[in-house]
Amino acid sequence: MQEKFEIGLSEEELKKRTHKDYLVTKKMLEIGCLEFETLNQSDKKALKHLVKAAYILDEIYLKQDNNKNIEFRKFLKEEASKNNENAKMALTLFNAQKGIHAIDTESNKISLLKYDEELLGKAIYPNDLGVEEFHKILIKMINDAKIKEVKTILNQRSVVKRNGEELEAIDYTEIFKSEFQLAAEELEKAAEVSTNEDFNEFLRLQAHALRVNDPMADAYADKKWAELQATPLEFTITRENYEDEMTGTVVENEELKRLLQQNNITPIAKDFLGFRVGIVNQEGTQKLLGIKKHLPILAENMPFKEEYEQNISANSDEEAKQTMVDVDLVAVTGDVGAWRGGITLAENLPNDDKLSLTIGGGRRNVYHRQIRAVADWEKLQKRLDATLDKELHQFYENEADHWFTIGHENAHSLGPKEGTEALGKYKSIVEENKADMASLAMLDVLTELGMYSELQKKQIITTFVADNFLKAKPNLSQAHRVRSVMQTKYFLDNETISIDDKGFIHISYEKVIPTARKMLEEIIRVQLSKDFSSGEKFVLKNFVWTDGMEKIAQKIKEISKTLNGQVEAKLAEKLLAE
Repeated sequence: MQEKFEIGLSEEELKKRTHKDYLVTKKMLEIGCLEFETLNQSDKKALKHLVKAAYILDEIYLKQDNNKNIEFRKFLKEEASKNNENAKMALTLFNAQKGIHAIDTESNKISLLKYDEELLGKAIYPNDLGVEEFHKILIKMINDAKIKEVKTILNQRSVVKRNGEELEAIDYTEIFKSEFQLAAEELEKAAEVSTNEDFNEFLRLQAHALRVNDPMADAYADKKWAELQATPLEFTITRENYEDEMTGTVVENEELKRLLQQNNITPIAKDFLGFRVGIVNQEGTQKLLGIKKHLPILAENMPFKEEYEQNISANSDEEAKQTMVDVDLVAVTGDVGAWRGGITLAENLPNDDKLSLTIGGGRRNVYHRQIRAVADWEKLQKRLDATLDKELHQFYENEADHWFTIGHENAHSLGPKEGTEALGKYKSIVEENKADMASLAMLDVLTELGMYSELQKKQIITTFVADNFLKAKPNLSQAHRVRSVMQTKYFLDNETISIDDKGFIHISYEKVIPTARKMLEEIIRVQLSKDFSSGEKFVLKNFVWTDGMEKIAQKIKEISKTLNGQVEAKLAEKLLAE
């Protein structure tokens, strides 16, 4: 019997949130676009299978996120078919944010289902499992010598269920067997026709990994994926773990933390699966590759480099195990396509917890061309007019945000590559903070190396500072937004930026890079501490919403009404229908 559902937003709220002024649209590649039409016919056929795989796998993210997502979506579709206008609007938001729960650009939590509560463990832990009970069960299981079982419960690829008074973990390949099997078949069909043999080898490895309960199968697929450079097509299964707020709590319990350390158990947050399909933009990719030869020098310039191992070797004689591509997006599904306060501009994967990095694998950056495109230039100019010192407008350059992002993504490969799991819920915040500050701190180095001109350096700084101000104070679950507040507070405290009485931002350019370097040093020290309390102290000290930030936020709200966003993928929909 289907549960009785009630939409959690009023008609007025639904109308507002689905209005074009409040719901921004990012358009993926269109039907008939040059990028698709100029593809080899065989790659066009392969792309169709890749899109089908991505949409098959999209269901998994909904199942990971909330046990009620699938049934609630069914309810909305049925009601929408009866011309229930509220259901139609709720379905639009559900498809945009991919689930019942999300958060908007003003950090308001949204629940499309009345009386439903978002859980720390989403749907990958039992709905009725609280943090305190979770810790007690794990402590008892360790004391009962159930070490192997606890390791599986705390790994990144399992769904946790109750088993009497204990917990048990079931691997993703078993829980999501039907979706994985269907997607694997599509990947293999793509590999039969795609023109690039390296890409085909990756697709076959990835298809195999979807069929077997073997983390090493994922490792071999990841290793091959991270080597791909000159391929016409892009397909990625991303495995990020920002959504899991349960696993990391184990380091907050001193008794449990001690037992985990004694038994060599490293808790790793659960992977939430995302999927990306695209066409590699060769011109954009060549521009990206300009930084690759400089990566060993950047590694050499990282603070306290002698105290840890980095993913990028500081030895300039070794080629950096880092590939990078600029991609025109056809489809983003699962975690990649979920619009929850924003959507990602780029990703550097695999993450440090992945096995491929232990077998000689490297990392790969994928940049999203359609996501970084400015939707409304007029609105952007109004924001600058309202918030940024007019003398600095000449140095604001939207493309500089992309240049900064290049530095940010590559910085994920710099710094300590292990031990940060001990920071628990602050791990991702600190890591994102590190990537930003390293991107800024290395600007002088990259300018000296000829990567950027003095003007471009100033443009990157100006654009970063102006864009770092938010519409509202975020909550601690929003790692990317929390780090923005921390950085702005740090720069204000160090008199690197200032906000005048009228609410305009001013920048002391000569202080930006030294201040970024100073914060980066503090961040690396926190990561090296492998201590939860050190991470907490650092984050909370800097995560302070000031009066100046609020003054800017109010101005931004007056200009930009946007609360939510959605993805439009017309080419993908056409390929699905064929």
